[in-house]
Amino acid sequence: MDDISQAVLARDEVARYLRGGHGGSEEEARVRVMGYLDELQTTQRYPLYKALKTPIYPILRKIKRVVEHVEIPQAATAAGRVIYASNHKSHTDYLVEPVVLDDHRVRPPVIAAGINLFGGPLGFINRHVTGAIPIRRNTKDPAYLVTLKAYVAEFLGRRDLLFYPEGGRSYSGEMKPLKTGLIHAAMQADVPGLVVIPVAIAYDIVLEDAVLSRQGVKKRQRPFTAELAEMARYAVGYKTRAFVTFGQPIPTAAFDAQSRRDVLDLAHQIRDAIGRLYKVTPTALVAAAMRPAIDRQGLESRIDELIGSLKLNGANLSVESGRQAVDQGCRMLSHRGVIAVEGDRCRVRNRAMLRYYARTINHLVSQAAERAS
Repeated sequence: MDDISQAVLARDEVARYLRGGHGGSEEEARVRVMGYLDELQTTQRYPLYKALKTPIYPILRKIKRVVEHVEIPQAATAAGRVIYASNHKSHTDYLVEPVVLDDHRVRPPVIAAGINLFGGPLGFINRHVTGAIPIRRNTKDPAYLVTLKAYVAEFLGRRDLLFYPEGGRSYSGEMKPLKTGLIHAAMQADVPGLVVIPVAIAYDIVLEDAVLSRQGVKKRQRPFTAELAEMARYAVGYKTRAFVTFGQPIPTAAFDAQSRRDVLDLAHQIRDAIGRLYKVTPTALVAAAMRPAIDRQGLESRIDELIGSLKLNGANLSVESGRQAVDQGCRMLSHRGVIAVEGDRCRVRNRAMLRYYARTINHLVSQAAERAS
């Protein structure tokens, strides 16, 4: 048994669970906990991890990485342990964000990822090379929940962690409410100086946009191999920018792990920070201002008005004018088949995909509207 497993079993909350039995014997409860501990164990082999850049280069070269405020994680990791809490747009997040940190010589975190990414060869890589922790997102099994929280709490004393508190990609495009399980585990870790760094990732074009927007709401967990095949189809001709923005560290010591209100307050603070950091792309502005059919001048005017209200709310804008947004956004959305550009006029071709991109800034648009009222 490794040292993390021993430490997990010694934690008060795990010992209480084992004594309680939850309808079974202490031995049965222990078997369940040990099974989950075995599932959670992971190893990051950094030299092999760095070498993975070569086989994934065909994907990475399609994504231009634009990084903001990387000095924040550089300073935070020099001072102590760090948790990165990021929004989740695409499966490419798992590639882009760790590569951004590695490019800037920030020590690599271990990633908490959905257990659907742990089958077959990919599962072997995640467990034994990248060092990802498999997460059963929708389980209600008390044995799993107590084991996961205890494992993460002990793990944070040894490694940094990158996780996606929305609990999965957004199928609608909007930012989702945050799940508090791993946030609570971080608060329970009792690691001196532990901080949460909010991270926002945004793309001009999301690789899985057609798949996500068509479904709208996640109805079932699909095999990752099926999703990968579909992504490969939509990657033909795909090029985009990925904006990765780091926010100011939030010390976990300022919150009481025993207080439900403090857990929710920390989650809200993280979500608000990610929302403010989120880069407002030209495609999002065009989608939010678009009408079924509109001329260029009208579209530019609507975007100028939207930019003005977003500026007042402190949004992280990628363009300064409606003209810039139309020049860049219409070209990208037209190439993706979302809109059609015919001379001086634009019209909608794929309403679901257009709504998907418009909703990516819903949290900022609603805040601007509230401020104006």
